[in-house]
Order: sequence, then structure tokens, then C-alpha cells
Amino acid sequence: MKNRFMTFIFIIALVSITLYKLDDISNLLANYFNNTETTSVEEKNQYAKEENYEYVQISDSYTPYNYQELLNVFYTILDAGYDTYTFYCPAEYSDCISDVENISDTANVSILTNLSSYVSPYNNFSSLKVKYDTAGEVTVDVTHLYSEEDIIKISNKIDTLWKELVTQGMSNEDIIYAFHDYIINNSKYDENYDKELAQGITPTYHSASAIGPLFEGYAICSGYTDTMALVLDKLGIKNFKVTSDTHVWNALYINGEWLNLDLTWDDPVSEDRTQNNLLHKFFLIDTNTLESFQISDHNYNKSVYLELN
Repeated sequence: MKNRFMTFIFIIALVSITLYKLDDISNLLANYFNNTETTSVEEKNQYAKEENYEYVQISDSYTPYNYQELLNVFYTILDAGYDTYTFYCPAEYSDCISDVENISDTANVSILTNLSSYVSPYNNFSSLKVKYDTAGEVTVDVTHLYSEEDIIKISNKIDTLWKELVTQGMSNEDIIYAFHDYIINNSKYDENYDKELAQGITPTYHSASAIGPLFEGYAICSGYTDTMALVLDKLGIKNFKVTSDTHVWNALYINGEWLNLDLTWDDPVSEDRTQNNLLHKFFLIDTNTLESFQISDHNYNKSVYLELN
């Protein structure tokens, strides 16, 4: 009889505890079955801009519930400078994994390229791998374009140039003008870069990055644009890179409007290949002026770079 009584007391106590903790247990089960694991927010690096744009915004939760929020998560991972990051697709977003597949598909590389246009060059990627499973776990592994050694070297060079080119009382436009002219006068367009790549040869110069124009005297459009983007970041000016199918240039917000800045087209190759030209035709111009030149390189995706429309 005593054993039965003790058993009865134990059952009552167990039921009471279960009822008391019912909400916690329910939440635990809901999280398990709905793939809403809590994602730990890691510390972003010093190059994270954390800027919002019309096309994409910083994600606070890293938990996407639709395609736009998924784009925001990928953008935030890139902007933060993470080497690797894991997030989870909630059950409510039934197309999440298929959308992850679409974004990470190498056939759709323009999606990730567009997202990277909004981050610091130092946080841009040279390659990106996305792993996912049917349970909704997604891991993004990023190989960055610039090594820590590259960043130190480039940053020191820009600091040195700053002391040489920037004087007291200069406006932001003056500083941009000074760097625009310095970069063009001390580098030229690398006509062999694409030819060497097409032949399977490692390019002679690092023309696609800021290393080329700052240290080797050669650049292609991405090298010019990265270098100027780093100068604009140092000035604290909101900016992004605009990419078309064949070209990339800078866009920046200055004096209350978005303007274009294209160093590549301001450094044209002369017909006899002997002159190092310097123009200001594409220096801080609005989009209407840019489009009036009717240059196919400047046919960008207007559904992405909405600030320029």
C-alpha cells in the first residue's frame, strides 16, 4: 500500500512538473521540427559597412522567411567578412533550399556578384562554396579575394598617398579628383590580362585587384574600381560597385545624389598604344549623362542598382 501511495505521489509530481514546463517543452519541440535553430551572431570584421540599399539590406536575424530575406542573409555574411557561416531555413519558407541552390548555382554567378558589389573590396570573395541539407542547414564558406598581407600592403599604400595628395581644406570632390588622377597617371589598362586568361596563363600582373594599379602600374576595370572604392570607404562616402556583363565602375552618394565614377573609361588606350591618356568625362556624372554616351559596357541591371535609376 505504501509503495502504491509513493508511486501515486511520484506520478502527480511528474505531471505537475510537465504542466509547469509545458511551454518550454512545446517551444523545444517546435524548434526541432521547424528547423528554427538559433544562429549565433559572430563578430563582424572591421571592414563591414553594414549599409542598407534598395536592393538588399542587412539581416538582423539571419533567418530568412522569403527570397528577399535570403538575399539579405547572403549579403550580410559577405559584408561581415565571415570565412564561414551557418544559418537555417525555417519550415515556413518551403522554397528556401531550392532558392539557396539557385543563388549558389555557378550558372547564376551574377546574383552573388551583385551582392558582393555592395561590400568592401576587402570582404569580397574569390570563391564561395555553399553546402546545405534537406533539414535546412546552410553553410557558406568564403575564400576572400584579398589576403591579410594584401590588405596591410594596400592600406599602407593608400595611407602614404593620402599624406602626399590630401591637403587641409580639400573637399571630398577634391580628394576623389586627386586619387582619380593619381591612379590613372600611374597605371594603364592591361590589354593582355584577358588574353592570358583565355590561354590558361596566369596573368602577369594583378590587374583585377587594387594590387595592380597601386604597385604594378597595370589595371583592368575591377582593379581601378576596387582601388577607388577603398578611397571612398576611407572618406566615409556611401558607395557600391556597378557591374554589367562586361564592365564594373563606381557609384557614390555625394552632395545629396548618386553619381557615377568610371576610371577605366577615363584612362583610354591610345590608338598607337604610346600615350597614357587622362580624361574626366566619366568623373562624378549622373546616370542620364552616362547613358547619353550610349556605351554598351554601361548597360547595367536596373532592377539591382536601383539608386541609379
